[in-house]
Amino acid sequence: MFDFAGRRARLAEKLESSKIDLIFCPPSGDLEYLTGFPRRLATFGNYEHTHQWVTGAFIPIGSEPVFLVPEGYSAFNPPEGVAGEIIRVGYLDDSVDVFARTLRRFGPPKKIGVSARTWASTVLHMRMADVEVVDCDDLINQLRRIKEPAELVSMERAALIAEQVMAEVTPKVNQGTTLLELASEVDYQLRRLGSRTSSFDTGVWSMGPHDQSDATKRISSAPLRQGTGVCFDFGAVVDGYCSDFGRTIFLGDPDPEYVKCYDVVIAAQAAGIAAATPGNTAADVDEATRGVITAAGYGPWFRHRTGHGIGLDLHERPFISVEDKNVLEVGMTFTIEPSIFWPQHVGIRVEDVFVCEGSGCRSLNSYPRSLVAG
Repeated sequence: MFDFAGRRARLAEKLESSKIDLIFCPPSGDLEYLTGFPRRLATFGNYEHTHQWVTGAFIPIGSEPVFLVPEGYSAFNPPEGVAGEIIRVGYLDDSVDVFARTLRRFGPPKKIGVSARTWASTVLHMRMADVEVVDCDDLINQLRRIKEPAELVSMERAALIAEQVMAEVTPKVNQGTTLLELASEVDYQLRRLGSRTSSFDTGVWSMGPHDQSDATKRISSAPLRQGTGVCFDFGAVVDGYCSDFGRTIFLGDPDPEYVKCYDVVIAAQAAGIAAATPGNTAADVDEATRGVITAAGYGPWFRHRTGHGIGLDLHERPFISVEDKNVLEVGMTFTIEPSIFWPQHVGIRVEDVFVCEGSGCRSLNSYPRSLVAG
């Protein structure tokens, strides 16, 4: 489905121009992007086996990857269907020697690039081999941030699953229902409808004049009360690609200020959409979005960045944020997710995923953004 060899060929061009002999990637979005080597589902805390630090692949210029996979890891994460040589490191093997011998097969190289989140112990063992180690995160991100048509198909499917979940859960937003019950229903529906997993920890929270909670408390066992906005923040995963989706439902009849705030959030997202054109920067989109909320007098309650890149990882560069001066290009995918989180007053979040195209940006979501109340 994905052209992994073509991706590695494009990476090789960047490595050669930077005089990097080969690259090492641990299990990550980078490794899955370049080889198809699957990641495990998310685990709270560290997931480790003996010789874990060797896990990953050396990707040389002009030849197939060489994977190092500890026996304990491969027992439940077999590297099936990937091109290249697989070296399994047994429990009783000398992993330092296996790693050093594998590294010597490539020259030895003078300069090795490592992708983000490579273990520090892996880097230290490379340094012991008297090679220069450099960070290749920028080089790989330059490839990953521009999505191929096949990637967009997977992301659209992930977006659709999130919308289907929202439709299933909306009728269950009732007085007396707990946020925990709603979050559990979201997670159940994600898996039922075909998501590999949730793309991050599902958040469902309520805010309003009779509610002491804030957006920092994402799940609660307290029952819902009338007069609150119930915010949803969740996503699906299809073929390794993430969605990130947000909507807000008001429980009861909203007062005029809530309606005003909701309209401001929708207008802010629309301003961000209009600014998300090729040639503008990610910071331009943040400024356009934030400006609407600030002009309406609610600036202090838009407390986070406007959005972030998304793909094989939930949060990727570019970030739709004040500090990110990256110029938007056709094929970039990102969220625009303005909010007003004003404790004991208003809680509203609307979030969708967009792809930058020649004439502007297109939403991968088609779910209505109109105010739902009752």
